[in-house]
Amino acid sequence: MENTPLSGLLTYWVIETLADEIIDWLRANPEAHISFNVPPEILGRGGLEHVAKKSGLFELASQIIMEVTERGVPDLLGLESINNAWRLGVRVALDDVALVGGTNLAILARCNFDITKLDKSLANQISPQCPSPEWLGGITALLGSSQLVVIAEGVETEQQLIALRSANIQAAQGFYFSRPIPAEDFFVYYKRTRSI
Repeated sequence: MENTPLSGLLTYWVIETLADEIIDWLRANPEAHISFNVPPEILGRGGLEHVAKKSGLFELASQIIMEVTERGVPDLLGLESINNAWRLGVRVALDDVALVGGTNLAILARCNFDITKLDKSLANQISPQCPSPEWLGGITALLGSSQLVVIAEGVETEQQLIALRSANIQAAQGFYFSRPIPAEDFFVYYKRTRSI
């Protein structure tokens, strides 16, 4: 949906729906956070800030992670918007980083990113035939020289999780943990997994 006339409207609807379903739960669980994707073309145009304030999510800035894909580098207004959100306490994630074929890590030097999310294609490379792809060593070196949090997306097997942990990647998401579930089911899942 990025770079289409509907991207902003859909993003605003997602934020409003998210707030309706989860804002009370976030207030009751201050250690928890929620993340959502933001198309770069709507950053710095005022709509995102307006809907965040209107929905009440703006009050919970420290529990919000705003994800911006590395494939769509924002313009100057967008970069300023990202940095302003960061100064207000919102954590910012560079999403879908593939490390090959046009990766634009230069954006890291221009924005205050807290998190880098590795594209699921990287986790897919970890297999019985290839238990330690070459990129894992590079990530370990990056983590040793920065304060970035790295999250691996698309984790589906225990082998992938073990390899990622051995590379010191701090967090992961994917079907290994859960398929997409409704908010009410998520609250139960969160409570159950927090007690493990």
